[in-house]
Amino acid sequence: MMKKILLTVLLIGAMKSVNAQSPQKDEVLDAMKRVADWQILHFRDDYTGRGAHHPLHWVNGAFYVGLAKYAEIAGTDDYYNWLKNIGTEHEWMLHKRKYHADDHAVGRMYFALYEKYGDKSMIEPTIEQFKYMTYHPATTSLDWPSPYHHDRWSWCDALFMSPPVWVKVYNETGDQRYLDFLMKEFKATTDFLFDEDESLYYRDQSYMDKEDNGTKIFWGRGNGWVFAGLAQILSDLDPKSEEYAYFLAIYKKMAARLLELQTEKGHWAMSLLGAEFYPTPETSGSSFFTYGLAWGVNNGILKGKKYEKAVIKAWNAMASYITEEGMLGYVQPIGAAPGQAFPDKTQLYGAGAFLSAGYEVYKLVGDK
Repeated sequence: MMKKILLTVLLIGAMKSVNAQSPQKDEVLDAMKRVADWQILHFRDDYTGRGAHHPLHWVNGAFYVGLAKYAEIAGTDDYYNWLKNIGTEHEWMLHKRKYHADDHAVGRMYFALYEKYGDKSMIEPTIEQFKYMTYHPATTSLDWPSPYHHDRWSWCDALFMSPPVWVKVYNETGDQRYLDFLMKEFKATTDFLFDEDESLYYRDQSYMDKEDNGTKIFWGRGNGWVFAGLAQILSDLDPKSEEYAYFLAIYKKMAARLLELQTEKGHWAMSLLGAEFYPTPETSGSSFFTYGLAWGVNNGILKGKKYEKAVIKAWNAMASYITEEGMLGYVQPIGAAPGQAFPDKTQLYGAGAFLSAGYEVYKLVGDK
């Protein structure tokens, strides 16, 4: 108990001292290595009380996304080899549910390894599964209570899990059907869940008519999933295409709104419009926002010092929540709405989000 109290005091002190001083490249890389190494060491830990997740589960898949980015700049193939062992052990298959977006997330890692090694067997099962889906698309409603609603992207998290993989498949095959599927489904979800007044996504239909302390409920990590997914989609589309313009418009709206909602401490609240009611930092959603904003700065999309300052402030905040052992603290547990986060609690997707953010921040400070 005393150790937890001391840890809390130390982290709260770190929260107060966060500033916009730009870190050095080696500091960013060191923070990434500490988080990556700790998370790999604790990869099979039970974070929920229900046992460790299957290696192809979305919780792990989100970690792989960030770890694959870190592997690019780590200066060793050890992290690539660790990821490759996951793919080889599971014969490069996606997880068990054919249509469920969460079970597509691991496909991002497969494509990252394919781009590194050029072995098409790493992505063939994913392409084959997506091919089936284009010929047999789900036609269920996006309404949350409807049967089989998870067969389509009826919740905002799905926009991180599956769409970036569809872009990868489209680029690899050149088959327009994959891009058409992506656009049809993404537009349907956005038309349904995106609030034009707030430039944010509802988590799903069930939150549209609810309020939390008098504010609309826009879940921090839920919008983090979307924003990070948009950055990845834009990274892989032709900047001159109509599809790129569509995603870019949403991305810019969200970026401008996120700049307004960043807290003085550098993070974003678990309920984006209710920071006063959720003062505790939350590092998974905030790291995804940091990644997405840094990507925009690095690619010349988000112009002006205000965005760069927001990125540096956010990164410094996230890095301050790493424990001495290398665990990223204040990661909200699995959920679908604002809740609680603790300095001594983590999850793999938090580490994945942090590593994605670090990848872009590393590039940002390296250009100075």
